[in-house]
Amino acid sequence: MKVEGIIFSFFGLFAGAAALVYWFWSKDPTGTAALTLTTGLGFLVGGYLMFTGRRIGMRPQDLPDAEIADGAGELGHFTPGSYYPFFIGASAVTAAMGFVFGVWLIVLGAVLVVSFVTCLVFENFWHPPVPED
Repeated sequence: MKVEGIIFSFFGLFAGAAALVYWFWSKDPTGTAALTLTTGLGFLVGGYLMFTGRRIGMRPQDLPDAEIADGAGELGHFTPGSYYPFFIGASAVTAAMGFVFGVWLIVLGAVLVVSFVTCLVFENFWHPPVPED
């Protein structure tokens, strides 16, 4: 993950330089703010990937002499399907409609979004996957 971290950090550096050049040439606060946020996101992702890469060690993708077979095996558990993203989206739409119809709908939608996100996060803890033989 070290290579990915360096790439994202370089992207953050490039976006920061572009933000400075953009600010001095255009004096546009909106575009400068967008480029500055892009800089922060590039460094955020790059820093996370470098931190995680240091913690988990080298992967087969990071080794120059790795073979394709080195990456074979189990990669982890991925939930095959869930209905929670649909309900999260519907709850977010309900919260957004609260700006038109009233604050009570924002509160209801926000409570539903938080509850469905919690359900999505803990879905595999409540119903652990059954190992396939």
